Amino acid sequence: MPVAERERINSLQPAWKEVLTELGPRFAKRAAEYDSANEFVTENYAEMRERRLFSALVPKVLGGGGFSYSEVCYLIRGLGRCCGSTAVTFSMHAHLLSAALWGHRHGKPGEKLMRSVVNGEKVLVSTGANDWLSSSGSLQRCDGGYLFTGSKPFASGCLAGDFLITSGQYNDPVAGLQVLHFSIPLSSKGIHVDRVWNALGMRGTGSHTVVLENVFVCEQSVTLRRPCGEYHQFWNASLVVALPLICAAYVGVAEAAAEIARVEAASYREDGINEVLIGEMENELTTAQIALDSMISSVNDLEVEPGIHEANRTLIRKTLVADAVRRIASKALEAIGGKGYVRALGLERLIRDAEAAQFHPMPAKKQQRFTGRLAMGLDPTASS
Repeated sequence: MPVAERERINSLQPAWKEVLTELGPRFAKRAAEYDSANEFVTENYAEMRERRLFSALVPKVLGGGGFSYSEVCYLIRGLGRCCGSTAVTFSMHAHLLSAALWGHRHGKPGEKLMRSVVNGEKVLVSTGANDWLSSSGSLQRCDGGYLFTGSKPFASGCLAGDFLITSGQYNDPVAGLQVLHFSIPLSSKGIHVDRVWNALGMRGTGSHTVVLENVFVCEQSVTLRRPCGEYHQFWNASLVVALPLICAAYVGVAEAAAEIARVEAASYREDGINEVLIGEMENELTTAQIALDSMISSVNDLEVEPGIHEANRTLIRKTLVADAVRRIASKALEAIGGKGYVRALGLERLIRDAEAAQFHPMPAKKQQRFTGRLAMGLDPTASS
């Protein structure tokens, strides 16, 4: 495409589309290579840093790109069509940054973290979903803060990360057992990455285990203290803000699988069954897209005031998306037949990537129990 024509097109489209137009094809070309080698998407992250995507969500007044929350969701969805691992890993960073921006807008801590991201395009690494209500690891009091020891698995993007956003247990002599939330530089003494990520799908996310041994956590970095094992209002905001970004990546993966199926199935229509299979796939795709759109609109570009019912609403839609995404990938394979089983076509990788959607909070049965208990007027997270 001539440079003048590309500039004209870019002037007519939002910034996120311009970025996707530039980076998407290169990411798509590398996707199979990263999957086959079981390596982190290093080159993709380097290019995203060059385009300052890691600070894109930060308001311009703080030095960021000023992208809206919805725009970042659309960008992640587009990245998912090109490279699921890149999209999912970026969503982990983006949801932490979104939570900081939401907090900043609502009079809570957040500005300091956003300014840290802007300064050098820092990458945030999450461990929150795996920690859930009780968290893991222990904090011991020391001068000026705490010493933290623990092991944090599934830390997507940790090989390129700058700050670990995590939590751990602290036995307060007055308040009792608490969970403290804090951020620490991944370059801190006592931290190393155990490279154990060798998974069925999403292999390029580099979701290794971060091991921490007596790592110093300064008092000022603690952003939240909550009772251990209890549902806290923190989760209302966290779930509502995080899940649309994560689900956007998987809807992108499903859209890529559906496109392959449409093209391949059209080339042979011997008995009319393929038309039905593609129709079933399109219904599932529409379900996923509608559920995602509903999630994104509910966040209202971070103007939402989330409560437990908003969190529940989002969790239900996450299950709808995850289940539909997995069915889309399966239906695409059924429609194509044996050819879709061959790795060169690309569908096989998308099928494996789609399976990971079920593991983000909450897995379907846990969500249904949470929702059912809430509907019955019970504590949704109580054990009985």
